[in-house]
Amino acid sequence: MLPINCIVSFFLLSSFFPFTISTFNLTFPIPHPNPNEVAQEVQRRVNASISRRETLQTTQKDISSCLTGNPIDDCWKCDPDWPNNRQRLADCAIGFGQYAKGGKGGEYYIVTDSSDDDAVTPKPGTLRYAVIQEEPLWIVFPSNMHVKLKQELIFNSYKTLDGRGANVHITGGGCITLQYISNVIIHNIHIHHCYQSGEANVRSSPTHFGWRTESDGDGISIFGAKDIWIDHCSLSHCKDGLIDAVMGSTGITISNNFFSHHNEVMLLGHSDEYEPDSGMQVTIAFNHFGEKLVQRMPRCRRGYIHVVNNDFTQWEMYAIGGSGNPTINSQGNRYTAPTNPNAKQ
Repeated sequence: MLPINCIVSFFLLSSFFPFTISTFNLTFPIPHPNPNEVAQEVQRRVNASISRRETLQTTQKDISSCLTGNPIDDCWKCDPDWPNNRQRLADCAIGFGQYAKGGKGGEYYIVTDSSDDDAVTPKPGTLRYAVIQEEPLWIVFPSNMHVKLKQELIFNSYKTLDGRGANVHITGGGCITLQYISNVIIHNIHIHHCYQSGEANVRSSPTHFGWRTESDGDGISIFGAKDIWIDHCSLSHCKDGLIDAVMGSTGITISNNFFSHHNEVMLLGHSDEYEPDSGMQVTIAFNHFGEKLVQRMPRCRRGYIHVVNNDFTQWEMYAIGGSGNPTINSQGNRYTAPTNPNAKQ
């Protein structure tokens, strides 16, 4: 069974007037009515995966050799024909992002051109051309590729970025922006050395482009979005956050990723005063927070954050922090403390 280490709530009184949904006249995603049930289901699936592995080790060793006890990986990795059944991945998420369909049911799009020369009129075959389309797409890479972005890569809804079978790197301006959309899966992509961009027109759909002010330089920016799953990616060396989820985003799972070489790793919530982020629900599971990280693993402002079965290695300031009255459900995590006695957990 997964040990329950703690459920911690942080409270912060503020002298500022809180923002409200009506302030911006936006419609925000609806959170799950019982987040504890979602957390318990994650525990059940982890325990079931571990139990299945232990049982098969004594009865069918050839099958058990591919099982890990990780319910996400065990869902698809044991299929020897997974390259021809890629969309099965969409059924493998756990936690709050489990309903992210990505491009399931849509056509496969093969990225054949690594260039990013025109953010307004992208060429067919490029990654930018794929992610702005209206229809569901399952985006794959036929070989190793390095996409050097000139501007933010703004996604449309119902897209899967599937880097399995190739070594795919995304760097440059932006990098990935998920703004007021839903149903995106990003899997097995290296995202690093992202810097600020903007002050330029950028296309976000086949029928719309617009002027973008300067971006923060996040690796992945989730802004007012829902049903998002980020799995088996590596993220490092970005200007601002590696992953930031703000402005009422919810239904997010961040799993099996490797984070390294960064200061402010992950921010969940726009500010302590921004009330729509009270509905934010995020699962952070099976990630490795590795070398040369300083803080925000994550930094939680409001919402319900389930941090489960992660590995934290020698943070420089603190690992998990919160303010603005979030609920942080921390279970089964491993902490290798830094040598600095003043560093906070």
